Amino acid sequence: MNFLSEYGIFLLESITVVVAILITFACMVALKVKAKQSKKGKVLIESLSKKFKENKQRLQKEICDGNVLKQLFKAEKKQKKLSKKQSKKQTDNPKRLFVIDFHGDIQASEVEALREMITVILQLANNKDEVLIRLESAGGMVHAYGLCASQLQRLKQHGIHFKVSIDKVAASGGYMMACVADKILAAPFAVIGSIGVIVQMPNFNRLLAKKDIEFEQITAGKYKRTLTLFGKNTKENRAKMQQDVEETHDLFKDFVSEQRPQLDIKKVATGEHWFGTRALELNLVDQITTSDDYILDFYNQIDSKVFRVFYKEKNTAFEKMVGKKTADSIKNLLLGATSVSRVY
Repeated sequence: MNFLSEYGIFLLESITVVVAILITFACMVALKVKAKQSKKGKVLIESLSKKFKENKQRLQKEICDGNVLKQLFKAEKKQKKLSKKQSKKQTDNPKRLFVIDFHGDIQASEVEALREMITVILQLANNKDEVLIRLESAGGMVHAYGLCASQLQRLKQHGIHFKVSIDKVAASGGYMMACVADKILAAPFAVIGSIGVIVQMPNFNRLLAKKDIEFEQITAGKYKRTLTLFGKNTKENRAKMQQDVEETHDLFKDFVSEQRPQLDIKKVATGEHWFGTRALELNLVDQITTSDDYILDFYNQIDSKVFRVFYKEKNTAFEKMVGKKTADSIKNLLLGATSVSRVY
């Protein structure tokens, strides 16, 4: 009886492990299929200048009495006429700022949206215009963030000046993107840097062996697979992975040095991160300010307009069912546990 009880527990544990593995792989396959599916979307443009003006007028109506409100409107009308006269003397084309938001996850999922938005801006902008990227990312996959950086380089190649503003974090792959900019703006306590590479993954080999579960893996090529989730990892495999990580780090350092030659790359490419004010001392950023202040200062200039460019896409059936944030969290959790091609 005791034997049957122990065997039953063992059987349930084995089934649990196998089911967990199958569910993990099923989710990964589903996520890959979802990623390959075309999500029709479109690029939209919103006038922030118009939004600022409407908000200001709405607030004035609420807090000012009739006489004060009339005086304000008269002064505003007078200023508007003066601005028009000055702008006619300067140019018939107003200076424009195009604002793009990029929120990066491990897979840099918004790279497709970034590509579409930059393509539209390149068709609209001239060398008088500016682009501001409001960037927030703690890093992720090497190849994904490399593509993001390449998308930003398209602006440079077409002679469009652009800045990156970091209000919260631009670390590792996020900083790989930021360093491409003509100028980097950062909030005082924004997290900057982390120019390094990390590979981390669990290994279930001993657990499987304990449950008498064999894992088969057939490869062609000595280093087709180094570290694995379920196979036995050897010293040679670890050494090869370390070599790959070092080579990736060297490429990362070379890229940052090329974009920002004023950096002491040996000093900052240690994998450490710094807050904005300290990052300024290390030349990782160029100015301490928030994106809000920069946009408002640009808006207050004579003969200027500010636009927000964004990409709107349809949610998949899975995202509609569980919510987009939940779907993204599940995806990042699985990728974080299994992916080895990444920058952090």
